[in-house]
Amino acid sequence: MARFRTWVGIAVAGALSVSLTACSSTGGKRAEDARKAAAAQGRAAVNTPRWTFAMITHSGDGDTFWDIVQSGAKQAAVKDNINFVYSHDAQAQQQAQLVDAAVDKKVDGIIVTLAKPDALKAAVARAEKAGIPVVTVNSGSEESKAFGALTHIGQDETIAGEAVGDELNRRGRKKALCVLHEQGNVGHEQRCDGVAKTFHGTVQKLYVNGTNMPDVQSALEAKLQADKSVDAVVTLGAPYADTAVKAKGDAGSSAEVDTFDLNAKVAAELKDGTLGFAVDQQPYLQGYQAVDLLWLYKYNGDVLGGGKPVLTGPQIITKDQAGALAEYTQRGTR
Repeated sequence: MARFRTWVGIAVAGALSVSLTACSSTGGKRAEDARKAAAAQGRAAVNTPRWTFAMITHSGDGDTFWDIVQSGAKQAAVKDNINFVYSHDAQAQQQAQLVDAAVDKKVDGIIVTLAKPDALKAAVARAEKAGIPVVTVNSGSEESKAFGALTHIGQDETIAGEAVGDELNRRGRKKALCVLHEQGNVGHEQRCDGVAKTFHGTVQKLYVNGTNMPDVQSALEAKLQADKSVDAVVTLGAPYADTAVKAKGDAGSSAEVDTFDLNAKVAAELKDGTLGFAVDQQPYLQGYQAVDLLWLYKYNGDVLGGGKPVLTGPQIITKDQAGALAEYTQRGTR
């Protein structure tokens, strides 16, 4: 698999041929690819057909995580001469209908999340029957292959949770509160279960209504006031970390707040010590790779993963690494 590099604001696979003419050596080929990519300046670096790829996710409105996913997908789409269309719905049945709509429009490829896989199974099967290649991304790694997708791109949620449990152990924590902001999301359950698997202390789950931040804060505050033994709060999304920090302050709690996912606010709070650590699953890479791998499949019949997920995480980010990532979070790529 070629390693990806960034050239003048456009990410390009350094060893992938963007020309229909062959180069005499690997070094010359890479140099030619780099020259063409730099010259593109935001234009397509290939002359393949302008295929249409649809990404359909389970995102709710205003979730900044998915802005980062889209940023990567759009960057790859520019390079690969792809018409990229995005739609989302937090309700699984509506998300399935969006997949059906993409099939009806006869798109050339579909990227879909499987946060609630049972509701998406029939829609994905319909895409497969129509001959539309499907890549799953972010959630649904365990169902992806069974549903007939080419590959899955994201982090293994159980492994990510286990990494959090290990980190909490290193920090000497004894009782963790795992905050689930989307009931029914299998990936969220896997994260918290993963924490419990490796954490030597106690893990409690707290279900909150993630679409209402004041309610999230109130629920957290009440829990932390009632149980002073909680010394770690783990949120499952970057936007909820700051809310947890506010709830902790209002409750007079000394618990450390840690979170899954990264954004500019999380990076700043890691740097100043407000947050303990974050788990980065590299959403930009998920979007970029999903588009690029569909293009590779359409152009060259390539498939990555060998039937296994292509992992983009987890990476534990602490205060020591936060400063170096600040630039990337500000531009919306981490």
